[in-house]
Amino acid sequence: MRQRRFPNRVYGQGTEPDPRFSLANERTFLAWIRTSLALLAAGVALEALQLPIREDLRAASAGIFIALGTLAPLTAWIGWMRTERSMRLERPIPAPSLAALLSVGVIVAALLVAVGMLL
Repeated sequence: MRQRRFPNRVYGQGTEPDPRFSLANERTFLAWIRTSLALLAAGVALEALQLPIREDLRAASAGIFIALGTLAPLTAWIGWMRTERSMRLERPIPAPSLAALLSVGVIVAALLVAVGMLL
């Protein structure tokens, strides 16, 4: 009897890769989840603490952090599935899909905080 695993669109294809690679893919997924939690915490902290930052810039920065923190788990899940499927089908590993957006978002949010502290 064949074992059913979720999601079938990943595990129902190809052959089982080396477990080390699957576990590394899972660790990458979990790292994105930790990053998401940190981004959410930064957004909440900006709103919860009385920091000497101009209010409109603080709110914009917090919004960016929270938006990125909300988007990260979804893209982490999609990235995990794409990578696992690629390994099972012996295809090249896909490029990260969130790295550029995350980098730009964090830079913009940090600049808003910096400018808000100077004004």
